[in-house]
Amino acid sequence: MAPVKRKTASQTESTRPTKKHKPSTAGPPAASLRQEEPSFPRGGASVLTPLEHKQIQIQAREDVLFEQETGRKAPKNDFVDEEDYSDRFSDTGKPLPKASKKPKPSTKPSGVKPKLEQERSVRIEGLSYKRLVPGSMVLGQVSRINRYDIALSLPNNLTGYLPVTSVSDTLTAKVKRVAEGEGSDDGTQEQDIDLTSYFFIGQYLRAHVVSTEREAIAGNKGKRHIELSVRPELANSLLKKTDLVINSMVQASVRSVEDHGLIMELGLEDDAVRGFMSSKEIGKSIDFSRVPKGAVFLCLITGIGSNGNVVKLSADTEKAGNLRKGNFLTDAPTIDCYLPGTAVEILVSDITKSGIIGKAMGVLDLTADLIHSGAAASGKALDTKYHIGDKIKGRIICSFPDIQPTKLGLSLLEHVTSLKLHPTSSKSGYGATSPTSILPLSTIVPEARVAKIEQGVGLLVDIGVKGIRGFVHISRIADGKIEDLAQDTGPYKVGTVHKARVIGYNSMDGLFILSLEPMVIAQPFLSIDDVQVGQIVKGAVEKLLLKETGITGIIVSLAEGITGLVPEIHFSDIHLQHPERKFKEGASITARVLSTSPAERQLRLTLKKTLIHSEEIWKSYDDLEPGVEAPGTIIKIISSGAIVQFYGPVRGFLPVSEMSESYIEDPKKHFRSGQVVKVRLVSVDPTENRMIVSCKDPSVFGAMQQEQLDSLIVGSTVHGTVSEKANDEIVLELEGSKLKALLSFEHLTDGSASKSSTAAKRIRVGQELKDLMVLNKAMGRRPLQLTCKPSLMKAAQSEKLVKHLGDLHEGLEVDGFVNNTTSDGVFVEFANGISGLLHKSKLPEEALLLPEYGMRKHQSIAVQVLTVDHAQHRFSLTLKSTSQSEAAASEHAFSVPEEPLSHAVDGISANVSDFNVGKLTHARITSVKDTQLNVHLADAVQGRIDVSEIFDRLEDINDRKHPLKQFHPKQVVPVRVLGMHDSRNHRFLPITHRSKHPVFELTAKPSNLTSKAMDILTMEKVSVDSTYLVHINNIADDCVWVNLSPNVRGRIRALSLSDDVSLLKDLSRNFPVGSALKAKVVHVDLANNRLDLSCRSGDSAKPLTFGDLSVGMVLPGRVTRVNERQIMVQLTDSLSGPVSLVDIADDYSTANPSTYEKNQIVRVCIRGLDIPNKRIHFSTRPSKTLSSSLPVEDREINDVSDLKINDVVRGFVKNVADNGLFVSLAYNVTAFVRVSDLSDLFLKDWKSEFQIDQLVKGKVIQVDKDLKHVQMSLKRSHIDKDYQPSLTLDDITVGQVVTGKVRKVETFGVFIVIDNSANISGLCHKSQMADRKSPDPKKLYDEGDAVQAKILKIDRDTRRISLGLKASFFGSEMDADSGEEETIEQFIGDDGSDEDSEVGKIKDMLAEDMDEASEGWEGLEDKDDKESNTDMENTEEGGVSVRAALREDGNMQGLAAGGFDWTGGISLTNAGDSSSDTDAQASQPKRKKRRKAEPQIDLTGNLDAHGPQSVADFERLLLGRPNESGLWVRYMAFQLELSEVDKAREIAERALRTIHIREQDEKLNMWMALLNLENAYGTDEALDNAFARACQYCDSLDIHMRLASTLIQSGKHEKAEALYNKVLSKHGSESDTLWLNVATFYLTTLNQPSKGHGLLPRALQSLPKHTHLQLTSHFAALEFKSPNGDAERGRTMFEGILGSFPKRLDIWSILIDLETNRGGKDRARGLFERVTKVKGIKAGKMKKWFEKWEKWEKANGDERSQGRVGKVAEAYVRRVAEEKGKEVEV
Repeated sequence: MAPVKRKTASQTESTRPTKKHKPSTAGPPAASLRQEEPSFPRGGASVLTPLEHKQIQIQAREDVLFEQETGRKAPKNDFVDEEDYSDRFSDTGKPLPKASKKPKPSTKPSGVKPKLEQERSVRIEGLSYKRLVPGSMVLGQVSRINRYDIALSLPNNLTGYLPVTSVSDTLTAKVKRVAEGEGSDDGTQEQDIDLTSYFFIGQYLRAHVVSTEREAIAGNKGKRHIELSVRPELANSLLKKTDLVINSMVQASVRSVEDHGLIMELGLEDDAVRGFMSSKEIGKSIDFSRVPKGAVFLCLITGIGSNGNVVKLSADTEKAGNLRKGNFLTDAPTIDCYLPGTAVEILVSDITKSGIIGKAMGVLDLTADLIHSGAAASGKALDTKYHIGDKIKGRIICSFPDIQPTKLGLSLLEHVTSLKLHPTSSKSGYGATSPTSILPLSTIVPEARVAKIEQGVGLLVDIGVKGIRGFVHISRIADGKIEDLAQDTGPYKVGTVHKARVIGYNSMDGLFILSLEPMVIAQPFLSIDDVQVGQIVKGAVEKLLLKETGITGIIVSLAEGITGLVPEIHFSDIHLQHPERKFKEGASITARVLSTSPAERQLRLTLKKTLIHSEEIWKSYDDLEPGVEAPGTIIKIISSGAIVQFYGPVRGFLPVSEMSESYIEDPKKHFRSGQVVKVRLVSVDPTENRMIVSCKDPSVFGAMQQEQLDSLIVGSTVHGTVSEKANDEIVLELEGSKLKALLSFEHLTDGSASKSSTAAKRIRVGQELKDLMVLNKAMGRRPLQLTCKPSLMKAAQSEKLVKHLGDLHEGLEVDGFVNNTTSDGVFVEFANGISGLLHKSKLPEEALLLPEYGMRKHQSIAVQVLTVDHAQHRFSLTLKSTSQSEAAASEHAFSVPEEPLSHAVDGISANVSDFNVGKLTHARITSVKDTQLNVHLADAVQGRIDVSEIFDRLEDINDRKHPLKQFHPKQVVPVRVLGMHDSRNHRFLPITHRSKHPVFELTAKPSNLTSKAMDILTMEKVSVDSTYLVHINNIADDCVWVNLSPNVRGRIRALSLSDDVSLLKDLSRNFPVGSALKAKVVHVDLANNRLDLSCRSGDSAKPLTFGDLSVGMVLPGRVTRVNERQIMVQLTDSLSGPVSLVDIADDYSTANPSTYEKNQIVRVCIRGLDIPNKRIHFSTRPSKTLSSSLPVEDREINDVSDLKINDVVRGFVKNVADNGLFVSLAYNVTAFVRVSDLSDLFLKDWKSEFQIDQLVKGKVIQVDKDLKHVQMSLKRSHIDKDYQPSLTLDDITVGQVVTGKVRKVETFGVFIVIDNSANISGLCHKSQMADRKSPDPKKLYDEGDAVQAKILKIDRDTRRISLGLKASFFGSEMDADSGEEETIEQFIGDDGSDEDSEVGKIKDMLAEDMDEASEGWEGLEDKDDKESNTDMENTEEGGVSVRAALREDGNMQGLAAGGFDWTGGISLTNAGDSSSDTDAQASQPKRKKRRKAEPQIDLTGNLDAHGPQSVADFERLLLGRPNESGLWVRYMAFQLELSEVDKAREIAERALRTIHIREQDEKLNMWMALLNLENAYGTDEALDNAFARACQYCDSLDIHMRLASTLIQSGKHEKAEALYNKVLSKHGSESDTLWLNVATFYLTTLNQPSKGHGLLPRALQSLPKHTHLQLTSHFAALEFKSPNGDAERGRTMFEGILGSFPKRLDIWSILIDLETNRGGKDRARGLFERVTKVKGIKAGKMKKWFEKWEKWEKANGDERSQGRVGKVAEAYVRRVAEEKGKEVEV
């Protein structure tokens, strides 16, 4: 047991955080260090605390009693932990023998052999909270199954908890799948995972202790919490393959369910070992067919296969618990086989008062404490039943991993050894009644007699239950503290009787836990289970729940640890404005319990006086009868009525027609939520948990109305006015009275349902209906029932209408209508509610095959009276010879031919005609489709099983996306014949006519296979709000079509598929064909055979109407249309609206409707509602739909009132008119911009500057809220605070550098408009464009090019400006901003040899051009000098335009296409000449210009310094370096910059012909350049041709991989995937790198890990074996490195590698690095330690391994972990030395 104990001072000292000492396992306990105490404490005081003095006194008293009773000296016993279970009962061990003294002669009987002197003593230790350390193994029994965890009773009054994620890997994976598929916390998990199907009360399991901690409670230490795990990997962690022996117990989880048994997972290191449990070995109390995957059982090993990989198991407790048949372990290869749960035979070695000590196999110690030896329950001395030397059988219940040598706990209790519940609870074992049903918890025991006293521990008492005693801990005896207990004295001596209360029960110990404390006995409740629904309770206000809306609830304390919640609607009978004034914390209140939920530990209370003072309590549907009255609380009001809540789960529906005797149009106007109403029960259906209530007073009915009702005669005709029209009935008010009458749609005609529905559509509210016949006057809820069926009207006119039983006689033919259909037949009703039975035996055989016998409710029918029993007031009917049912049954039917069968699957059927409807048979699956199973019943006899006819519940489906995945071809399944399949109409029909090739429609539903009558779903049975299991049959753009049954098909709109909008973006992926869903019916249209369903939860599944909408609602919608101005979003068939540009995004610059696609699902927020016109405006702003915290660039404008003068806003141009612009600021706000407010500059053609939907920014300058007019200005001077006015001619100075745009290009120069100016333009003569030769301006510039220019000259009189674009104009002088006019000498250096150089010539040429430019604008001509025909590339123009800059840059970089470096990776300039000589030249003194004819100098050598700048430059370089691919690539890039793609292609082809054949790498570079060129600028055909040629000349595999890389970099993933598939089939056996590249492509680039995972098996089949290890390790590492990889999968792959190659330290290192990089330092640390346990690694390698580990710990660990490395190293050295037989000093 684990009661609460007080720690001693020594314990407190030993548990201080600064003095932690771990017990050493390397030496004996005597070697442990102790703190020294002072020999002479100051003042002579004792060093012992008062508590330690008290302990010494108790120990001395126990020693004296021990010596008196046994005659032996009391054992020397140090102070031990008081939490030890053994110390709570008595002394549990023998003293350690002293070496200097001989043992005393034994006082045992002469027949008992004394123990040997050298035998070590063993202490009897029971399990306790402190001894239960992580890693312990313990046997537990399931005592409670909660929603998310399991409570296990453990030995010695301990309780552990098993989370749902600690059961098995299969169940954990299912939990994750359910969690990912929910998207909301609405209780879906408990529906999907029901733990009661995995466990049962009383089940024994071996548990592994995960943690033992205290639950945090404010201000206290908290309760102790023991977390357990039953995963086979942990429960069997000590077992190896060789440890599996017969009669030992293992824990196993269900891996798969087969036809004849279960495949079990044992969790051993050897994955090849599997368990098999036959269906006969699972136990009688467990249904084999309902065992789920992932369930865990404690199994007995009954056999082992020849190779040891198959272990036969049995979970039958009758077999495993029957020790008389030898099902216990007597011998084992190692002591690791002895685990909790295993039955063993031991040899008793010692018997004490506190238990029994024994040995197994002669070496293993086992102890049974006072409880589990049976002494506590029987009260008899153990030595009277057991003797030393006896062999007894017991079951291991716990282990003590921190105690050396190994010792185990044993139980001799009968119910534990037999694996059953306590004998008192039942004789049969599992499923029996718990002892708590005999003596429930919280029961007060008036007479509890003390049977035994355990000193310092507690009392064992008899409580009147045979075979079960109670235990009272010493802390539970009295309210105060009790120091000591005595056997013969005191108030609690043996034999005394006391009043006690049951506070618990431990099924493992078989003991009730009691308390004698008066405070506990007087406490009203001990747990929530004690609180009864409807009970009046008293409590105190503990807390007020406060939210933004105010007080939403009150927490009321009822008892210690028990609180209840009072919802806001239950504060009072009236609404309280300030509830905090009435209910203050600590105030006493009286409440009544509304409901309890023990599993969730929740109580709901009410403070309404009406409910508290009421005596009528409705808490169960079964106890209610119509007519009773009780108050209830309205919790919800809808248009058709209200939901009324009572107590517990009881709720009722109050229809609007039953709310009052007066007509109520809107219930919300008369009732409110939280209102208490007194209602009368009208009808109740306990099976469906439904009931109808009424507020009408049955006694209130006017005398005049009663007189009018009495005057009416059944069969008479009346007239009425339609006052209400419901779904299937019409309410009328009779003419001349206020009597209400009911007319069903089906009573309008005698025809089909569609005909009656058509007739009902013609009837409108307010219409007068005449000639209606009174059919019934006593209907219960409605006073009158009318009909206008011609058959009944005709019978009334001919006086053949049946009104009384006396009107009937045998053989009479009468007309009536169908009232109901049952399994026995059809009930036919007549007037006055008289009905008779038309037995199914009287129906045609064809009708029996149809659902509901082919009939519908209220259908007209002509019958003949068969018998009349006046005494019993009953009569039976039969059909007339020509029945409507015959006609219905013969319509559209098939039959099967009379042909013999061959090889029938069931082995019984001999003829095809044997397969009649309803026949149970077997079928063999031939193929598995998404929506059906194709089967055959015999040779040439085919059948199909629709997916809707296989499963009864959604919970039965393992894979909901692929329900039929669990079936496989050739599998035989039991089926039942439904009919014949009609492939034209996709339905099944009865068997009546012949068919040449019959295909049978079958069902495999368990409910249809076991029931006598099949429940076939038809459209008539489907009702609104009913829920069905459906399967997707087809996927459309905006909806999916689902099958409810083979005959019933419905539609689920995309918006109704899920509450999670993210799943709706890809319907085919998230909801594939065949998927199983749980859907609710929202609309049924029988006339048009249409059915609409919804999978959304709660109110969201209801059809949405315009009245349900409100501004601000966020709803999912479907995009139906997209254009440049808006997108149209549809909510339902009748609700849709636009999303304008201003409502698409929070940043208008990102508003782009083209990003949306048709049929895309989006979240929209209702922006505005135009109620008169029923128009909706939506918004997709993230700040509205997603509660985004990102900044809003453009705020939302709701109305003109949101705008103020001087506001700067953005909007979209809505219209361009003659008088200005109209700008849309919101969907309902438009601003006007006058022409004069468009710009600060004069715009000659201002309309060309603006277009519709253009984004503009302006300032509000006028707002008229009354007229809702807004006026804006787009002038920059109004918007920009830092605005600078446009430049004028006076603002421009000579030497100023300006920017502009080319306005016009002429042969003599270009005209440039200066930016930010009042349309000021200037001329740049061609002589001022380049520092070298004069270029051709038309080849260099285009209109609109952006340029940078320098002001050279200003003629203010003629307003003309000369500009310069030379590169030399923009040197360091520009930064200095000097206003001096620069001459040509500033840009051309003079080195003293001006006359003899080419530079002088260039200077003279530029001077001539400058002279020509100065002659005036009108006299400008095109000076075509000698260089005028030179290519544009031969000039070095100024860096002013983009294209010019590309030509001037000496280090020109090529274009980037597909990630290819067009520069070839080669610099064509010499590093030594990279510096410019401009500074040196500029520092030279100016010289006058000269023109002197000098011989031309060849400057080709300077190309290395400046790089090739023209075609001629490249050609000259290629003459000297024809084999250099980098130069050829640069040449191609040069042409591409000029948009000369064809020339670049020609250069590539020329290079391939020119480069020598020996330069393979250079040729490969050119082939890749050509492929990149075709990929970026060419067609697919050109790329394929170039690729085919490249494969012929170069290595094919290399070309394939390079091209794939190019395609990936350019974003052409589909082409890359196709290329990879091609190269894998062609070169898959040549390169492992290829497979790794493809896997990386799938995992990282395409995010398709499933395809990447499938590559490894293919690669291992294709590649040589010597590459398998490296490739597998690379694939495993990829799982860690890829963002889309699965690290757990990578670990599994590495574990497989290391299992085969455990000595490969390089593989271990890779895995450690991957885990470290991923943040799994604990995993990495565990890997380091695992290597130390691998045998066979050389000492030198291990030394380096420990050094690596130590280095790793220094970088990633702490001092403790670093010290751990040294300890492991010492243990390793010691172990190696022991294996070699040497002694090593560490």
